[in-house]
Amino acid sequence: MRNRPCASLLALSVALSFALPVLASAQDAAPAPTPAPAAAPAPADEITDDEIFVIAQTLRGQVETPVPPVLELNEADIAAYGSGSISDLITALGSNVTGSGGGFPVILVNGVRISSFRELRSYPPEAIDKVEVFPEEVAQRYGYSPNQRVVNFVLKRNYSSREVEAQYGQPWDGGYSTQEAQGTYLQLVGESRINFNLDWNNSSVLTEAERGVIQSIVPVVPGDPDPAEYRSLVSDSAGIQATGNFATRIAPGTSLSLNAAFERSDSLSYQGLNSVVLQGPEDEEGERDSRLRIFGADDPLTVDRRTTTYSFGSTLNTGIGDWQINGTLDANRADTRSLIGRRADTSSLVAAAAAGTLDLDGPLPELPDPGYDRANTRSDTANTKITVNGRPVLLPGGEVSLTFDGGFDYTNIKSRDTRNANLETSLKRGNANAGVNVGIPITSRREDFGAAIGDFNLNLSGGVDHLSDFGTLTDWSAGFNWRPTERLNFRVNRVVRDQAPSLSQLGNPEIATVNVPIYDLTRGETVLATVISGGNASLPAQSQQEWRIGVDWELPEFTSAIQQARIRVEFNKSHAEDVASNFPVLTPTIEAAFPGRVVRDPVTGSITQVDQRPVTFARQDSQRLQFGLNFTGPFGKARPEAAAAQQSNNPFSLMRQAVQGGNAPANGGQGPAGGPGPQGGGQFNPQAFEQIRMRFCTPETANTVPTAADLAGLPEQLLERLRNPDGTINAERWAEVRTNICSNNGGPQFDPERLAAMRETMCGKPGETPPAITEAQLAGLPPQMLERLKGPDGKIDPERMAQLRTRFCSADFGRQRGPGGPGGPGGEGGPGGFAGGPPPGGGGPRGPGGFGGPGGPGGGGSQDGRGRWFLNFNYSYQIKSEILIAEGGPLLDLLGGDAVAGGQPRHSVQFNGGLFYAGFGANVNARYTGSSRINGSAMPGSEDLFFAEYATVNLRLFADLNQRTELTEKVPLFKNTRITFSVDNLFDARQRITDSSGTVPLRYQPYLVDPIGRSFSLQLRKLF
Repeated sequence: MRNRPCASLLALSVALSFALPVLASAQDAAPAPTPAPAAAPAPADEITDDEIFVIAQTLRGQVETPVPPVLELNEADIAAYGSGSISDLITALGSNVTGSGGGFPVILVNGVRISSFRELRSYPPEAIDKVEVFPEEVAQRYGYSPNQRVVNFVLKRNYSSREVEAQYGQPWDGGYSTQEAQGTYLQLVGESRINFNLDWNNSSVLTEAERGVIQSIVPVVPGDPDPAEYRSLVSDSAGIQATGNFATRIAPGTSLSLNAAFERSDSLSYQGLNSVVLQGPEDEEGERDSRLRIFGADDPLTVDRRTTTYSFGSTLNTGIGDWQINGTLDANRADTRSLIGRRADTSSLVAAAAAGTLDLDGPLPELPDPGYDRANTRSDTANTKITVNGRPVLLPGGEVSLTFDGGFDYTNIKSRDTRNANLETSLKRGNANAGVNVGIPITSRREDFGAAIGDFNLNLSGGVDHLSDFGTLTDWSAGFNWRPTERLNFRVNRVVRDQAPSLSQLGNPEIATVNVPIYDLTRGETVLATVISGGNASLPAQSQQEWRIGVDWELPEFTSAIQQARIRVEFNKSHAEDVASNFPVLTPTIEAAFPGRVVRDPVTGSITQVDQRPVTFARQDSQRLQFGLNFTGPFGKARPEAAAAQQSNNPFSLMRQAVQGGNAPANGGQGPAGGPGPQGGGQFNPQAFEQIRMRFCTPETANTVPTAADLAGLPEQLLERLRNPDGTINAERWAEVRTNICSNNGGPQFDPERLAAMRETMCGKPGETPPAITEAQLAGLPPQMLERLKGPDGKIDPERMAQLRTRFCSADFGRQRGPGGPGGPGGEGGPGGFAGGPPPGGGGPRGPGGFGGPGGPGGGGSQDGRGRWFLNFNYSYQIKSEILIAEGGPLLDLLGGDAVAGGQPRHSVQFNGGLFYAGFGANVNARYTGSSRINGSAMPGSEDLFFAEYATVNLRLFADLNQRTELTEKVPLFKNTRITFSVDNLFDARQRITDSSGTVPLRYQPYLVDPIGRSFSLQLRKLF
């Protein structure tokens, strides 16, 4: 059987309701109805009703791939996180969305590549139907590198909200505070999206004096200022950001999205005070008195930085024949201006003290204003990509997936710095790239080809990049995905690629920054030294080879409290040569390996200067084993009032009601618990409706837009949503309605009562264990569906039956929920979806509000009003981590105490768990980092550094007041309002870093490692 795009939810409902009579009557031990006469076999390229349920596993907007997701979230799961935006949700998902490269994941919207995360980062989570997270292999199908995970957001077809949010936070110990306010508007109407967001944030300064940080240089003369008061741990900062997004369908099968953003951020950091060592004239014994003087409190050393960013993006999606084409553009301009305070010229003070004309302990004369150094940088980037995806070949195991991608990336960085003689540095890079990805199905259970083996798919890709400043780089990968059962999946991938150093690593101007704290492992002391930064033009291309092996197992549903349980095990082995790296942490081994990078005082031996420009490592090897658990499910008692308040997100619920011949009012009446609300009179005319179908469901009228008079047989509520302000019919909205009107082809009518009976038979009543299903009860199902439920022995396979039950019971098709039927659990009351009013219980998504009205915010929890819980656990075990500095040079064992960027722990754990019920939610996020060390040397005074294990716990409590009906009735202002209280680092944990004697070096004081510690924030969020 040739796979086809998924059928509509309406068609799925029709197909299932067609099978209801036998199931329902078998439950009652009554004779089954006579099945309809068998139709003639359908051609291979046609879809029969019997096939719909089997092939409709991929719903609208989901990613079509043989690789199973590592995490799936439905509306209830998303609500349990209590996030205020999609950006917050990505942050909350943490390691679940972080790939082997450690960077930001690939973001898709409705299974389609977008130009930038800007397009939806400010969307409220209530606008999401589903979230899918896929492993790195799927990224190649969209033209991305194979080291990023893929996150797909399936958006609701119709949703609208206006959001305001205010947040205040501060450390538990005080010292500074943060404030943020933002407003967001979003409207989703079919393929059209409009979004505006304005965000403002502010943070006050936190100084070392406010945390009692011990200084390496302290005043010895009374009256000299304390430099701790003029060194900032947290900069004084403020920022504003404005974003606009627009997407629409510009032609049948073609959509366009545009987005633009403006961002400005300002920060002011304090770098300390001027200091000088004064020596008086020689006394009679030839000795000279000296004093360390600290001065300049009226003009401290600062760095004042302003960054202004302009961004624009666009995405075009279209199709030619069976090929889907996606084009993206993402352009950015960032202007950064930095004012760096210069150190005062103290030569006159030194001369006066040596001449005896300046009292070493007296007031210091005022020195000329040294002024500022100015650094300006302009960075322009433009990234374009075109991907073409199709399934051109049909093999016995299924269709071959083929993706071509090509693009051009441009980067231009211009900088000018007075510390570099005000010379302009210009760096440019153009990258013309192309690639291909092929997915080949070898065996398939669905196609009944090699079904005993399971689903086996090969994945091959190759690419080339030509860099204007560096030359040609290549990459390729090969792997397979084997799914012996529906719940068990094995994947193996081999990735080989070349990688060029970044432009900044190659060509940044050389700049000297004074007064930077450096810990000297050789002498066991902290000093203030001059640090040289910049680029290194001699860096070569990096060659990387990687193996990734993964096993994913979806556990059977062994209890009703766990709806989704996944276990993931991954092994990663990486080998890289000629690795470009920032200058590593300064250890005796590193100092010896890179001679000339460290300058020491010839008398004292203390460090005076460190050249931290990038370096090249000859080889880097690592091996890592990761283990992940993801669980989610319902809990608690069902809340009928909450279930009745949930509404369908399908904007055609009223139309379906009309199709079956009964049209409930927009505000359904109250029905008894467990029963449907009464149907109300409507304006539906079955004869007129059939005439509409006959007139407008022909190929000749596919692009015809009717008048309002032509549609007189439709319910008035639907007509209101179809009309433009001038009374004409909106072409885009009509196209969507026409698709649903004409998709049934006069087939079996949708029957919600039969669907409800089948749901109870398959799923049981809310809160109860689903009953067993016999083969006799399944006798009325379509033959092809029965064949797919049977195992090799010809009997119903329990695992396949469990999956059918899970999909059916978790589906939301055909449920006519309405806000007016609080007594109808499960939403069997009137549809009410077009009223656009807020749900009284708030237990789920608000009605779609038709095509133009607001879908609005909704609450969380399960479909029957029960609570929701989730648990994510990720453990990482570092097996090997080694770096060869140079051929014939030292081999660094990072797990054994050698270091390039701090201690390398072997163990790390991330935990994220939460629950949500009746409007109240709680999330706990914890992170554990194992112990590590950095070796010193055998020289006298050298010390080892020990990084102790530590764990941080973050707590988030939130209340969705919209679900507290008794409260919102008394205070309507609380409707669609959420209050969140968060505590980060609940136990005020900080990593303790000590030397061999157990002493904490000045450079690693707890407040320098983590100046914030335990902090809290209060957030108020309201949707309109």
